[in-house]
Amino acid sequence: MDRKLGLFEAAMQKVYGPYDLSAQPDSTWKPGNAGGHRGRYLWTDAFGVVNFITLSREKGADGPAYLHLARQLASTVHDVLGREREPSDSPPRLPGATGDTPLRGGLRIGKLAAGGPDGDGMYHHYLTLWMYALDVLARATGEARWNALAVQLAQAIHPHFMVERHGRESMVWKISTDMRRVLVGSKGHLDDVTGFVVYRMLRDTARRFGTHDNDVLTDEINQYARIMGHSEMSLSGDPLDLGMGLWIAHFDRDAVWSRELSAQALDIARGRFLVAAAKPLTAASHLHRLAFREFGACLGIRCYEEGLESLMDGIQTVLDIWEKKMIEEGAEDEEDEDLRPINLVMYAAALIPGAFHNSYLE
Repeated sequence: MDRKLGLFEAAMQKVYGPYDLSAQPDSTWKPGNAGGHRGRYLWTDAFGVVNFITLSREKGADGPAYLHLARQLASTVHDVLGREREPSDSPPRLPGATGDTPLRGGLRIGKLAAGGPDGDGMYHHYLTLWMYALDVLARATGEARWNALAVQLAQAIHPHFMVERHGRESMVWKISTDMRRVLVGSKGHLDDVTGFVVYRMLRDTARRFGTHDNDVLTDEINQYARIMGHSEMSLSGDPLDLGMGLWIAHFDRDAVWSRELSAQALDIARGRFLVAAAKPLTAASHLHRLAFREFGACLGIRCYEEGLESLMDGIQTVLDIWEKKMIEEGAEDEEDEDLRPINLVMYAAALIPGAFHNSYLE
């Protein structure tokens, strides 16, 4: 087995295993703990679904088994994060959702705490990443229902993140689990452009399946475009921000917004990220270095890739630095335990971007 693919699989087994490929399809299989409420965390599990789809293409004869695992994970997320937190034995669906429209009430983040500054709610950027995962699942399996669920989620959450600020359309970053209250009123750096790209992707897939009108999500896409038109396109300098910026930019490289965003991200990558991230891990540096954020940067650079051969050695250096801590038993520090699942799924994606890449399923 290719060494990189072996590390990828090992990381996924640590989060979602054990899974027996020979037993698939197994409707009783339950995915391992992703580090969130009742074992589910939306961002981590979005990476999990996309990574299983990557494995389905990379592992040949085992492909159908990995697609089943992706389906099972997606269904489990909907059954947990599409429901209230309490009562734990039989929580009802989120307000607005029904058995026929299970995502009409949105999806919770999966935070361990119900409230407080870092409590549960809904993040726009988590939701759009989940929509992307469902859309990739639809295209990988040829099953339109996953795209239909993504469209359902997109339509449900969109108006609740939209506000007017200083007489102009804008967005908020976090809302409550019932979608009635704004919890963080600022706009995420990439929320508008990510919504614009992902919603167009959902529309394109829906058109190919013929399951919706041709103009499905067009109003929402146009609103994102208007917000992009008067909002400053800027990155924070955070490694995850630059990585997700490059990832979303690689879907439409020739667009003006894409060129502006990628130019910023590449300046940060060359001038700051790869210089700092190539330094060995020490007890002191580990306190302020978050593995999943560095892996996000590596993923984005690898997806954008065109003309970036000079950066690939730097990315490999970063992944080599973290490898022991990710893969070897007992290598994790105690303070890393809560971040272990998100670290591992993003490490795998940074090793092999696979289905995160625009052309992977073509």
